[in-house]
Amino acid sequence: MIHFTLTATVWITVSLSVTSRMTPIKNKHLLVLNHVVFVLLFLTQTCGGQHQMIGPTQPVVAMIGDDITLPCHLEPAVDVVDLTVDWSRTDLKPRSVYVRREGVELLTEQNPLYTGRTSLSVNKLQCGDISLKLSTVKLSDAGTYKCLVPKFNAETVVMLAVGSVSSPVIELTNAKNEIMLECKSNGWYPEPQMLWVYSEGKPISVEPTKNVRGSDGLYTVSSKVTVEKGQSYSFTCKVQQKNISQIKEAHIHVSGDLFMVQSNTAVHIIINLAVCLISIGTAVILIWKCGQKKTKIRIHDEEENELHQTEMEEKSQRECEEKKRLEDELQNNEEDLKHIRQTIEKLMEQKTFLKNQREKLITLLQEDKTEMKEAVKKLEKDKAPTFDKDKKMHKRGDKKANLEKRTEVHEELLKMTEKLMEETENIIIQMTERKGKLEKDKEQIIKHLREKQRNERDLEETLRETSEKH
Repeated sequence: MIHFTLTATVWITVSLSVTSRMTPIKNKHLLVLNHVVFVLLFLTQTCGGQHQMIGPTQPVVAMIGDDITLPCHLEPAVDVVDLTVDWSRTDLKPRSVYVRREGVELLTEQNPLYTGRTSLSVNKLQCGDISLKLSTVKLSDAGTYKCLVPKFNAETVVMLAVGSVSSPVIELTNAKNEIMLECKSNGWYPEPQMLWVYSEGKPISVEPTKNVRGSDGLYTVSSKVTVEKGQSYSFTCKVQQKNISQIKEAHIHVSGDLFMVQSNTAVHIIINLAVCLISIGTAVILIWKCGQKKTKIRIHDEEENELHQTEMEEKSQRECEEKKRLEDELQNNEEDLKHIRQTIEKLMEQKTFLKNQREKLITLLQEDKTEMKEAVKKLEKDKAPTFDKDKKMHKRGDKKANLEKRTEVHEELLKMTEKLMEETENIIIQMTERKGKLEKDKEQIIKHLREKQRNERDLEETLRETSEKH
């Protein structure tokens, strides 16, 4: 849009500089052509004022794979749907994360890392809310983002911290006189800390913690502790990352009984006796269970029916929530489609107007060339050196010079018109591609919405039948 404005300014300046030396008819053509530029300038103007961009004072924290929103809004609120809105990161090339100019999303200027993952709400833009929705957060998304509206010279920065966590696992290795406990957790970012705490909450001596960063950029952390014979403790392994406020724990109880030597005869006798008692007890339990089987089956069936009823109700609620989300998404899609279609319509009108002006300029250039040929012929005829002929040649020479200047102006204006037509065509192509994508998205949303509606009807029918049976 800045390029359009500069081009229009040069166009008007050049036109005005030669208006006084051109005929009224030619001036009229120039005035019509200048009108095109003023129309373009008018479309880019919005009301100015003193505005301030407001963003979060603390970094936004997101886990890998999350969908998050980077807050940013103008105060006082103003409609920025048709203004330039720019989200960028200075550490990237190209730096643009999301660019919107005159209500049009410019996909060609966006960094490929963010393709298909950024969006703004048209409804929120009408209220000055420029918050950026970022889908499927990646580790590379961490950094400082700048939110900018050039119209008001208002900008702010938003820090995004990206993290990843996983639950630790404790593995136990039993040796003759000791037990080795190893706590391991992978898939962390940023690099975490690991510590052991026993039942009284005091830290204990452990082997040095090992932190290894994988090819995916995530850290695997592990640590070992040895428990000697006779000890009996409850251990907790903690993995924490303070920057993203995440703590994960794993617990294990180590008993001194694990170190008992089971090789003597008395132990074998006790074990055999215990096996006999267990066998007798098992037989008694089996006889008792046979008498209770029918009762348990009946109770089980009732519990299963209740559980099924609860699951169906929960599933129905989830389907209802998903349906509501799809309906909201469909509404946003239709609003975006409407705006895109209006933009394409305006651009097509502008293209037609520029095409007509180009044809008029071509006609003017042809007239200029014809007049130039006639002027040259007359100059060649009046080569005889007489006072009257010298005077005529002088006038015709001036006319030829004016024709050359006028031809130069028309050629420059023709170049500018063709350039504006080319840029308009490029934007139409981009808008048409965006329109096609939105229409495909709309078809998918409608398809999913119909499926959810069918599921909702089926669930309601099933719930009604279950209620009638009971």
